[in-house]
Amino acid sequence: METLRQPGLQPGLGRRQVNPADADLGESEFTGPCPDQGNELSSVQAHHRIVKTLLCRDEAQTQALAATLAASPAIRNAFIELQGDLGAGKTTLVRHLLRALGVTGRIKSPTYAVVEPHEAPGLDIWHFDFYRFSDPREWEDAGFRDIFASPGLKLAEWPDKAAGMLPPPDLVIRLEVTDDETRRVTLSAQGPIGHALVQEVAA
Repeated sequence: METLRQPGLQPGLGRRQVNPADADLGESEFTGPCPDQGNELSSVQAHHRIVKTLLCRDEAQTQALAATLAASPAIRNAFIELQGDLGAGKTTLVRHLLRALGVTGRIKSPTYAVVEPHEAPGLDIWHFDFYRFSDPREWEDAGFRDIFASPGLKLAEWPDKAAGMLPPPDLVIRLEVTDDETRRVTLSAQGPIGHALVQEVAA
């Protein structure tokens, strides 16, 4: 595994072995161990934000990243935005995350329904996809404001389509496809919940 080079890269990150994995706004300085097994991780501090970048070379690594996020208690009340072009792997990461949290049965994409609710043991989860979202009135009519005010995990694909209505995310995960089909995954944490999730990945 190679560490990605970015301006302001913090030196001296330790390493430990993690299972294979595939997965964006942050706070406070953090130094911690760097995942192995093909995940490439870097840490940058800027304006009290933590940004971690990984390279996930296959779906097994995507699955392991999802399992790492699911293992953090902070996930239970997080709002996570997933950004990236069509085919970047946003829905794949969400499906692995839901499975790791204990969701059983069919996991449908919310592209047409806008939101799909799920239940895991002791946890309510809402998976949003705002790709076809066009009418702000739908936000109120569908009760989305109440959903975001309630406990549980919220995951949103294409959050830019609902700009101005969504609350600030705890974590933004951006996925990009490189020339060799590797997924570059950037996790940016904002606030304590996102910070805890990024720490879990780095640990």
